[in-house]
Amino acid sequence: MKAREIILNTSNTLAFLPIRLGVGVVMAAHGAQKLFGWFGGYGLQGTGQFFAENLGLKPGVLMAAMAGGTEFIGGLLLIAGFLTRLSGAALVGTMFIAIVTAHPDAFFASNGGMEYPLMLLLESLTLAIGGGGALSVDQKLAAKA
Repeated sequence: MKAREIILNTSNTLAFLPIRLGVGVVMAAHGAQKLFGWFGGYGLQGTGQFFAENLGLKPGVLMAAMAGGTEFIGGLLLIAGFLTRLSGAALVGTMFIAIVTAHPDAFFASNGGMEYPLMLLLESLTLAIGGGGALSVDQKLAAKA
């Protein structure tokens, strides 16, 4: 099986659509907070400072750009259903780092725990395994291959 087929392969199910759109919107919005300061975020400099000083992720601005870029671009790609498996895998990695660095000491989100990023990780993993499904760019491209 060729790499293109592996990356684009998906079913014709609508089951992935709500997860893809929901995770895509959430991740794009979180990325926009980190990168641009939209939706009440701190922007790249503020997020970078927080990453460096509070999470030990240095250089902070670079780490914030990587996290924010993965979330923003990955989220937009999920919404379109383009490169869904790769975007999902990249978001799994980003959420794993978020859990380990920012939310390791509690489970429930009400206590600053990992509950919310863990759900995003699992939903992203579902998309990395299953692909974009029906109504995705991936499905259209796979059909032409």
